[in-house]
Amino acid sequence: MYIVLLGPPGAGKGTQAQIIAREFGLTHVSSGDLFRENLKNQTELGKLAQGYMNRGELVPDDVTIAMVKERISRSDCANGALLDGFPRTPAQADALAGMLAELGGKVHCVPYISVPAEVLIERLGGRWTCPQCGRVYHEKYNPPRTAGVCDDDGATLIQRDDDKAETVERRIRVYMEQTMPLIEYYRRQGLLVEVDGTKSIEEVSRDILAAIRKG
Repeated sequence: MYIVLLGPPGAGKGTQAQIIAREFGLTHVSSGDLFRENLKNQTELGKLAQGYMNRGELVPDDVTIAMVKERISRSDCANGALLDGFPRTPAQADALAGMLAELGGKVHCVPYISVPAEVLIERLGGRWTCPQCGRVYHEKYNPPRTAGVCDDDGATLIQRDDDKAETVERRIRVYMEQTMPLIEYYRRQGLLVEVDGTKSIEEVSRDILAAIRKG
């Protein structure tokens, strides 16, 4: 069973990925983790990717695809995998389909956690971090006991550049522009299941798990 999980930054994809992987006994393959692993271990693919990154260029599809192929051919992916962050484009989705066909599998279901941009901005733009211990707060959903101060060590909280409203807006816009063709690609294939990501974590996972079982 191979599942491709889609959703913009702030949609709660990481949380849902853990729940899905646990429920179906799948290995969670995150493209971000995969890149970090290859760079850290200085694999041939990692060195290749590093070269492009050092030059400020995008890592080409064939390098990313090779990393994913190597990862899903490992024994812990024998039952399938939950793919998160890959594919990002219809071209990568075509490559994935070819890769899975070689392994005797195919994409089973593509849950898309849909959340309006204004909700994502509220979720992501309200995050504050403790510079000492790294604990993350949210001014609305998980505020510290004293505004602007870490509960654990009393340090003054800071807002990372990534969590500032204008950066968050740009990240969401880029995601939507890049991912819309992929969403349409899977919708045309009848694999896309759109899930309302504004509901509670439990409700979202219930909807996703039901869609996967039905698929």
